[in-house]
Amino acid sequence: MELRISFLLLAAAAAALSSTTTNAHNITRMLAKHPSFSTFNHYLTVTHLAGEINRRRTITVCAVDNAGMSDLLAKHYPLPTLKNILSLHIFADYFGAKKLHQITKGSTTTSSLFQATGEAAGTSGYVNITDMKGGKVGFAPVDSDSDGPMATFVKSLEELPYDIAVIQISNTLTSPEAEAPTAAPTDLNVTSLMAKQGCQTFSDMIVSQGVQSTFSDSVQGGLTIFCPSDEALDDFRPRYKNLTADGKSSLLLYHGVPVYNSLGMLRSSNGLMNTLATEGTKKFDFTVQNDGDDVKLKTKIVTATITGTLIDEDPLAVFKIDEVLLPKELFKAAPPAPAPKPAPKSKSKSKGAAAGGDEDGEEADGPGPASDDLAAADEDDSNDGERVRTGGVAALCFSLALGFLAYIC
Repeated sequence: MELRISFLLLAAAAAALSSTTTNAHNITRMLAKHPSFSTFNHYLTVTHLAGEINRRRTITVCAVDNAGMSDLLAKHYPLPTLKNILSLHIFADYFGAKKLHQITKGSTTTSSLFQATGEAAGTSGYVNITDMKGGKVGFAPVDSDSDGPMATFVKSLEELPYDIAVIQISNTLTSPEAEAPTAAPTDLNVTSLMAKQGCQTFSDMIVSQGVQSTFSDSVQGGLTIFCPSDEALDDFRPRYKNLTADGKSSLLLYHGVPVYNSLGMLRSSNGLMNTLATEGTKKFDFTVQNDGDDVKLKTKIVTATITGTLIDEDPLAVFKIDEVLLPKELFKAAPPAPAPKPAPKSKSKSKGAAAGGDEDGEEADGPGPASDDLAAADEDDSNDGERVRTGGVAALCFSLALGFLAYIC
C-alpha cells in the first residue's frame, strides 16, 4: 500500500513538472457573462486596464452597469482621463462580499490602480470602504468632494476567493485628481514623465546625450520604452562614462522599441525585439520572455524584469525595469570561470605547468575573454542541457508511475 501511494505521489510530481503556468483569471471573459456591464467591459479593454487586472494575482474590480457608465461618458472625458477614473475602481487587494461585511473596526482604506501606477498625487487614489448601518457598504475616494450619492455595494458578480472579486457598485467613484485633464500620449514630454516616476537618471542621460528627439519623434508611429530605475543606474554610471559618445547614444536608444506594446502584448509575443538602436548589420536586439507572471528582457549579457508601468496608452507605453539593458554590440559577456587544475603529481609536471603548459606538457589556453558568439553558444548549450535534464527527469518519473499503475490495476 505504501509503495502504491509513493508511486501515485511520484506521478503527481511528474505531472507538476511538466505543467505550465496560466493566468488565474480573465476579467473580459468574466464580465462577458453579464451583458448589463458590456460598456464597462469595453472601456477596460480600450484603456488597457483589462491586461493590468489579469496580470495581478490579487485584485478587486468595482464594476458599474451600463446606465452608470452612460452618466460618466456624458461628461465627454478624453480616454486618458477616463482611464484614470476607471483605475480608481480597481483595488490592489481582495474584497469579496463576505470580507466587505466583516471589515475590522467597520472601515478601511485601500489603494487603487490609480494610486499604484503613480498618476495620483499624495493620498489621491486611495479609497475608503465603510461597513455602514443596515448592511450597506460604502466606497469613497479619500479626495472626493462630490455632493452626490456615495457609491454602495450592490452585489457580487464573480469571485475567485483571495485572487479576484468582481463586484457591482451603485455609481461611479469621483475624484478631482482622477478627473483632472490628462495630456494625450502624443503630447506628453516623455523625459519629464520618466523623471517624475522614478527614472530621473535615465531621463537626464537622454537629455544630456541629445537623443530625446528620437524618442519624441517615434511616439506618433508607436513606441515602447523600457526605463531602468534610478537604483538600477546607480552602480552602472562608471561603465556608462567609459563609453564613447556614439556608444552612449546607442545604449540609450537600445531601451526603446519603435512599436507600441502593452504588457499583455509583450506576454503574447515572446521573441526578438528590434530597437531604436538597430541599424543595418548592427542588430541591437533583445529577447522578450515570460517567467510566470513576470515579463523579462534578455540580452546576451543581462536579464531585466519589468517592475512597473509608467504609462500604457496606445501609441505609447513606458515600463520600468530593474536592470540596465546591455547590448552585446557594446559589452562583452563575462568569460566562464576556468575549471581548477589538478594538483601536479611530480616536480617535473609542476615545472611544466609553471612554464605555461598543463600537466601533460601541452600549451594552456590564454586567459582572454571569449568572443560574443562563443559566449552566446556556451549559454545556449548550458540552457539546452538543463532543459534536457529537467525534461528527462519529469518524463522518467511520469513513465515509471504510469507503468506501475498499469501493473497494479
